[in-house]
Amino acid sequence: MNSGRPFKSHQPDIHHRAEGLSAHLPPLMVAAERVAATVSQGVHGRRRVGQGETFWQFRRYEFGDSTQLIDWRQSAKSQPLYVRETEWEAAQSIWLWRDGSPSMDYRSSENLPQKVERADLLLLALASLLVRGGEHVALLGTGMPPATGRGILLRLWSMIEAQDRNKDRNKDRNKDLKTAIPPASLPAFETLPRYGRVVLIGDFLSSLEEARKAISMLANQGLSGHIVQIIDPAEETLPFSGRVRFDGTEGEGEVLIGRVESLRRDYLAEFQRHNFGLEALARSFGWSYAVHHTDASPEATLLALYLLLSQKNGH
Repeated sequence: MNSGRPFKSHQPDIHHRAEGLSAHLPPLMVAAERVAATVSQGVHGRRRVGQGETFWQFRRYEFGDSTQLIDWRQSAKSQPLYVRETEWEAAQSIWLWRDGSPSMDYRSSENLPQKVERADLLLLALASLLVRGGEHVALLGTGMPPATGRGILLRLWSMIEAQDRNKDRNKDRNKDLKTAIPPASLPAFETLPRYGRVVLIGDFLSSLEEARKAISMLANQGLSGHIVQIIDPAEETLPFSGRVRFDGTEGEGEVLIGRVESLRRDYLAEFQRHNFGLEALARSFGWSYAVHHTDASPEATLLALYLLLSQKNGH
């Protein structure tokens, strides 16, 4: 007979088990999952359309894939198992990219995250939300096929960490070389299936012409896209005064300005012109554009971006 008291299981407490598991995860992963969980509370379930029939590609079977997707005829030709993906699945694939160039290492205060830290958090939290909805995600520029499931998050994190380690090694190797070439500030050309979607996260401080070339290479393939510009608040206000030395983060050299406040008006006008131009560029290709400041919480930007991706065909 039930005494009215809750049943007590002999298994280890679920909360403690979860804490034990999260203790072995990278701090960035823990933070991304926490942000994603907060945002997911305000997101309702998504309606899914049926499978398409147009063949897209074969890819290797991965843990978490349904065995019903295995193409046994293709798999019989070689040792690995292969999955047959259709064009509908390609349309649901989302490629994520974040700028890892030296300018992203900037922060104007010890109380703020670096721009690259916030970009990594947004990327991984967005990936977490997407795989919860059953979407396939991949990291642009790595050649990895889009995949879904919780395991993809650790793969994304490990690839980002590898990129950062390579950047640090190159920085140490070339710190005395004025001709050293910094990592690219924009994504390189990559052939992707039509109707796919891309999310680009960075400061986009390159020239508008360079941005136009990079975006057009993706948009002209029939891809829809979303741009999130990461800005440190000091970059938008130039709050400094007096004699200030500015060091270029990407090989531009350094400049000493006697009264930096005398340049504030012109600087702010040019910064605004650049950002307006970037937004207009994105809109001209039918892409969305958003600004995220590192002194703001990531949840609002993440929710808006996820809702955009949740709309039919990414528009």
